[in-house]
Amino acid sequence: MAGSTGRPLAPKLCAPATSLVYNAEVSARRYPDKPFLVFYDSTLSFSQFLGEVERLAGFLQRECGVRRGDRVLLDMQNSPQFVIAYYGILRADAVVVPVNPMSTSEDLARFLEDCGARVGIVAQELFERIEPLIGRSPGLDRVLVAAYSDHLAASSEIPVPAEIAAPRLELAGAGITLWSRMRAAALKPAPHLAGPDDLCVMPYTSGTTGTSRGCMHTHRTAMHTLVAGMRWFKMQPEMNLLALAPFFHVMGMQGSMSGPLYGGNTLVLLPRWNRDAAARCIERYRVGAFQAIPTMVIDFFSNPCLGDYDLSSLTRMSGGGAAMPAAVAERLEQMGLPYVEGYGLSETIAPTHINPLERPKPQCLGVPIYDVDSRVVDPQTLEALPTGEVGEIVTHGPQLFLGYWNKPQETANATAQIDGKRFLRTGDLGRIDEEGYFFMVDRLKRMINASGFKVWPAEVENHMYHHPAILEACVIAARDAHRGETVKALVVARPEWRGRVAEREIIDWCRSSMAHYKAPRIVEFKDVLPKSAAGKILWRELQERENAQARS
Repeated sequence: MAGSTGRPLAPKLCAPATSLVYNAEVSARRYPDKPFLVFYDSTLSFSQFLGEVERLAGFLQRECGVRRGDRVLLDMQNSPQFVIAYYGILRADAVVVPVNPMSTSEDLARFLEDCGARVGIVAQELFERIEPLIGRSPGLDRVLVAAYSDHLAASSEIPVPAEIAAPRLELAGAGITLWSRMRAAALKPAPHLAGPDDLCVMPYTSGTTGTSRGCMHTHRTAMHTLVAGMRWFKMQPEMNLLALAPFFHVMGMQGSMSGPLYGGNTLVLLPRWNRDAAARCIERYRVGAFQAIPTMVIDFFSNPCLGDYDLSSLTRMSGGGAAMPAAVAERLEQMGLPYVEGYGLSETIAPTHINPLERPKPQCLGVPIYDVDSRVVDPQTLEALPTGEVGEIVTHGPQLFLGYWNKPQETANATAQIDGKRFLRTGDLGRIDEEGYFFMVDRLKRMINASGFKVWPAEVENHMYHHPAILEACVIAARDAHRGETVKALVVARPEWRGRVAEREIIDWCRSSMAHYKAPRIVEFKDVLPKSAAGKILWRELQERENAQARS
């Protein structure tokens, strides 16, 4: 059976029509004594987790005055407190506003002003950034401060970072409450009222102008992708999982946090990326799978000490955010560890596409998952394009956000009516092959025009990863008096190649293996490339630096 595009329809999914809190209640009844969260060898069972969630919800309602639909800011690293806070906010019938823990005071002020949150939950090492904002009128009037060490109940064979092991600071002042006091109060919440169509979570994303926009998601939209991910990967509760992707980001939030809670899986937490700690966790807890972006996977398998660990329990890795370089994917396949790529956005609260487990394709977004109608269209006319032609990816499905908080015009600009259905305009350029697999070409705005030839940076980057000296690469446009723009590559060399390979050698290698107009004319070695907290290379930042240098 085929849809209006002539391609096979996506399979169907019957997701629960409940709030996400019900998932915690069900797992606590099914697996009361089973560890849910493992944090540096300290564990929290499913029933203990639900008890912590109830305490927090009671405190938010009875002490902080949180009401149904209120937004509550959440600012911390992956930890038991993050998961408890996320579900405690939902249990209080409120809306989670998760923010990047690298956010500055200025960032936090913008988020708070936009979403109107009066209450925030923050880790103590981040408290100094939010402290100046407490008591502003109108604005934040209550902050709950958590010390990660409050949930370190045992000595650990995994080295604990200093900021995680740091003892609780006895902070005090108007509007400030310690997490430990909240736990000791043990207040009971009112009956849970939120249903599937209540707002659930509002992750922030930035547009081309850099303006932050809150993506409004309901329990129903969030439920669809967390259940879809578990179903797609055929996850059974016996499999232990490692959480590496940050929970404030939708990939980690859905696939590494909420999905395992729904499925009854034990989740081993790491607050930030550390390849040795990850390997030790896999060995110690017989981890079967983890979700990570390509930069993490590349670093993990570049570890010269990797052979010291027993990784035999590991059967699969998955992720997204950027295409896995083909050369790296081939090496993983040879090791019997396929990397299954997927694709999604904050506006779709994680995946709309995932590769089939039985036949994934490298550097591929995958195929539309359950109930998703996705197409490649002409960006101007929105007409569907033939197989193989490059256009904008547009997507319709149950996980599509309601819109941007208080930004109706930006919502209208980001969506379009096609064949009577509301589609998200992703701003990503892609193509579909003859089997219905989607491939990313680049961002709609990220294109280099060299003497009239269009160059897609992602294509050049993916090819460059085949060079044995290249650990990371980012391709940007450089000004050129003759060509208008030319291709420039910023490269991080592998440690063993540093000082042994020159820029000219990389340029000549590229010219020998790709069309000359695509090959970089400029190569610049860097010690590191800037990355977001989610691990993505910040190509826009690098492009802006280049543009600024050209203007000076």
